[in-house]
Amino acid sequence: MSPMQVAQSKWQAVKPMVIALAIGLVAGPMITNYLGWQVTSGAARTEVRENVLDQFASICAARARADVANAASLDWTARSELAKKWATAPAAPFADLDVDSACAQKLAV
Repeated sequence: MSPMQVAQSKWQAVKPMVIALAIGLVAGPMITNYLGWQVTSGAARTEVRENVLDQFASICAARARADVANAASLDWTARSELAKKWATAPAAPFADLDVDSACAQKLAV
């Protein structure tokens, strides 16, 4: 048997595994992303933003309830104004509108 025939026979034995590996390397990430098994940077950023927003809104609601005893009985405009007053973080120059809205919703409960 010549070296070329040996190489061809080895290639024929390995060829299905090489093709399967190539398909897996291309299709694997696409399938796992479609099934939601991967965490994209956008999804991670959104989740972190929602958690931080919830924490700031909870702090705002606690500070507002310390200022006004029965904040849930206030009408929507008064709750919104109270939330605007306390939604500003200590180091921030102005209140985040999302924190303001979430704080007003927490005060309604």
